[in-house]
Amino acid sequence: MLIKSTLTIMERAINGVPGMQYMMSDATSAGEATVQIIFEPGTDPTIAAARVKSRVDQILANLPILVQREGVIITPVQPSMLMYVNFFSTDKEYDQKFLFNYADNRVVPEIQRISGVGRSEIIGSRAFAIRIWLNPDRMRAYNISAEEVLKSIDEQSVLARPGRVGLSSGKTAQSLEYVFTYQGYFNKPKQYEEIIIKANPDGEILKLKDIAHVEVGSEFVDIYTNKDGYPSASLVLKQNPGSNSNKIIADVKAKLEELKKNFPPGVDYEINYDVSSFVNASIDQVLHTLIEAFILVSLVVFLFLGDWRSTLIPALAVPVSLIGAFISMQFFGIGINLITLFALVLAIGVVVDDAIVVVEAVHVKMEEEHLSPYQAVKKVLSEISGAIIAITLVMTAVFVPVAFMTGPVGVLYRQFAITMASAIVLSGVVALTLTPVLCAMILKNTHGQARKKTPINRFIDWFNKKFDWLLGKYTKLLMVIVNRKVVTFGVLIIFAFGIVGMNTILPAGFIPGEDQGQIYAIIQTPPGTTLERTNAVSLELQKLAKQVEGVKSVTAMAGYEILTEGRGSNAGTCLINLKDWSERKESVKEIIEELEEKTKSIGAIVEYFEPPAVPGYGASSGFAVRLLDKGSEVDYQKFDKVNGDFLAELKKRKELTGLFSFYSANYPQYELIVNNAQAMQKGVSIGSAMENLNIMIGSTYEQGFIRFNQYYKVYTQADPAFRKDPTDVLNMFVKNDQGEMVPYSSFMTIKKTQGPNEITRYNLYTSALINGIPASGFTSGDAIKTIREVAESTLPKGYDIAWEGLSYDEARRGNEAILIFLVVIFFVYLILAAQYESFLLPFAVILSLPPGIFGSFLLLKVMGLSNDVFAQIGLIMLTGLLGKNAVLIVEFAVQKHNEGMTILEAAIEGAKERFRPILMTSFAFIAGLIPLVRASGAGAVGNKTIGSSAMGGMLFGTIFGVLVVPGLYYIFGTLTEGKKLIRDEAFVSLSEDLTGEEPELKQANLKD
Repeated sequence: MLIKSTLTIMERAINGVPGMQYMMSDATSAGEATVQIIFEPGTDPTIAAARVKSRVDQILANLPILVQREGVIITPVQPSMLMYVNFFSTDKEYDQKFLFNYADNRVVPEIQRISGVGRSEIIGSRAFAIRIWLNPDRMRAYNISAEEVLKSIDEQSVLARPGRVGLSSGKTAQSLEYVFTYQGYFNKPKQYEEIIIKANPDGEILKLKDIAHVEVGSEFVDIYTNKDGYPSASLVLKQNPGSNSNKIIADVKAKLEELKKNFPPGVDYEINYDVSSFVNASIDQVLHTLIEAFILVSLVVFLFLGDWRSTLIPALAVPVSLIGAFISMQFFGIGINLITLFALVLAIGVVVDDAIVVVEAVHVKMEEEHLSPYQAVKKVLSEISGAIIAITLVMTAVFVPVAFMTGPVGVLYRQFAITMASAIVLSGVVALTLTPVLCAMILKNTHGQARKKTPINRFIDWFNKKFDWLLGKYTKLLMVIVNRKVVTFGVLIIFAFGIVGMNTILPAGFIPGEDQGQIYAIIQTPPGTTLERTNAVSLELQKLAKQVEGVKSVTAMAGYEILTEGRGSNAGTCLINLKDWSERKESVKEIIEELEEKTKSIGAIVEYFEPPAVPGYGASSGFAVRLLDKGSEVDYQKFDKVNGDFLAELKKRKELTGLFSFYSANYPQYELIVNNAQAMQKGVSIGSAMENLNIMIGSTYEQGFIRFNQYYKVYTQADPAFRKDPTDVLNMFVKNDQGEMVPYSSFMTIKKTQGPNEITRYNLYTSALINGIPASGFTSGDAIKTIREVAESTLPKGYDIAWEGLSYDEARRGNEAILIFLVVIFFVYLILAAQYESFLLPFAVILSLPPGIFGSFLLLKVMGLSNDVFAQIGLIMLTGLLGKNAVLIVEFAVQKHNEGMTILEAAIEGAKERFRPILMTSFAFIAGLIPLVRASGAGAVGNKTIGSSAMGGMLFGTIFGVLVVPGLYYIFGTLTEGKKLIRDEAFVSLSEDLTGEEPELKQANLKD
């Protein structure tokens, strides 16, 4: 009924509102409906809500009167939960009805006023209501219809404004003025009991209490909630788009503690879900990683440089660059979160690079030319400023394209890119300003002087001897392979094929799921199961879950399903709250496996999910796909069969698990068949007959009342004893146009049928939501590919699939990662082409990347991780880091060639001179990644993924890069030898022009 009378009209009006991604709606047999419009990330929520309201207002007059009276509520909120709070009582005096209304009256209004809270509501409809339970037998005996009862209530429970007497009229002066008042709507059962239904001149009076029982009850008993065996009321909070979740949650917690002081004895609350708990734990974990990375990087730098003075200078570059990055983040409106902290951890290994290059070069000058630190600094700056600027530009260029990506992944990339780029730019500035000054002030020329024979110095001397031996071997190897193109291209071709091979076996993913300390258990009992039976199942699951090691508390809900926020007597949810990561050894996967084993014979379908990987995108982890019926006429029974067949085919695939759908057209129903001729002969209006049933069976309210400063409703309905069985409807009576009571059985029959209890729609089409998770060893990318394959091969004509939540963004992402990577490479190429004023020489840098990419894929595979967003972030950053290493060799090789060396000699000399700083910076960066790769607890998957991607790539890229880059420079340097881009071209690279350097260049005889 709701679909035809309301949702179809509203959806067609809203469809296509600017910024809309997709639209979902849900209607239940209880007469409730919601419409969700999901907008593109970055859409202004206020403007979006105004646009939707404008369209709804245009068709409001076409909606049913009851809908117009209730109103259409339009609220911009994040779709996923911000917090889930349970109010429970250990005192048996307080039941669920009391807890619901206490929280609704005393807590919700206070929470709703907190800035950023979009919606604050108690699950269920247990609000106080005056229930008028009608007795059909007595009504028939007194010849009273339900409409007459409602009419009497409306006439006697009224709002009145009688007015005043003595009010000045300007004609006759009055000594006093009086105001008449009236009690208004009745608000107590006793007052309603005294309402007069019928009276006659003989003094006989029929009151409401003679034909009905009146009491204070609940609007509906549609949901049972229980927390660890105690009755509870569940408060769900959602935030406004763009608001700060951490601040909202902190404010809510403070307000709850304040309100707790006035709770009744035995009443308490517990926060069972808090989106910030995982984020804060992850941030705390990354902060520890940040400190560990700083220490490890400093140790590697000390190992290579050999003294604490030299180590101190790069170490000082880290806080300066990170503080500058914080300022940039503030400027761009980026807060401290998991992604930006990842960037800061990685930035530690990156920002020391420039400082290390300067310090190492100063040491070389002091040792080889016996200069003072100050003189060495002056000479070094004239030689390496160009290289510093070049590697800074290359590293920054890597992050420019990714800052313009869209969607939820674009948000992650953008925050990471801005944080990294700002730290890198500042590290370049520091390397050309602060670091030289610190070198001149702090360093001492101790080369050639005897060192104290301490254990550390002995180890450093041993390390330097071994390194010199390695450098000699490396130089000899270069003399053999640099001018052999077959070796260079052979290595690159091997790694290129390796990349292709690894890419086929490495699982593809999107945003990795994390252990967030929370599990959703979704319960589905057979269609038609009563709420009480579903509640018994949920309580049994609660009891079993409490026995599992690692579980802290369990909230059981019957009649409510958290994934779609749908309601139904056969639906239930258990929120399983796990112990803190530091207090349990079991992972969330292990706990889910144990729960599945314990509950496999519980008498219902139970599937387990984790919260969404990204709050605000979907209701849970895993995938969410919609089966759509795109036919002009919907056959719900046929749609149910197609959905069941599709689900069965999906369950056959090894890539998928945890599959289930709540859609079912098998709910027991009865169709009312009215014989119009018989009804007309008996003087019965079909409209009156249906409205009478709406009151007696369905319940209705015509007015409300104010009590406890809250608005409550008055419901009129037949007593439950008269509507237990379907055939009871035939025993009821309706008044005809002659004032006679006519039984429904005289003109109506009932027919047993089946149909849906809840109907969902997606972009105007009838839909069925299917949830699931990738099976062990497979990723969300594998799952999406599998579902598409099954849909193409099995769905009949007129049926299709669509995605929602994170699955929507992942499914439409396509080859975006490859395109972004190619754009990054192109940007780096342009920077290098400008730097070297050559279209060929940049390939010496670009073609050095395959070993690093292969290493990244290899370590991801070894660690059992997937090629997801975090891995791709590491890969993009790797492009800049490996490009930086190649630039160091090529930049110095170009300088040596311009000084008169042959290309072969320049290639070997450039690689030899830069061998130590390249290994130093690379291994310093790798050392900073060790804490990420070894991470555990909150956020461990993301830590390991981004750490493994960068570490594997850096390790392979460095080891093979120092061998391949000189050969590439030789190849492309030979090709560019004697060729000019423009007439009278200077032999000074762009970065050297920028630094104003005037190196003594020996002009080569160039062929025209």
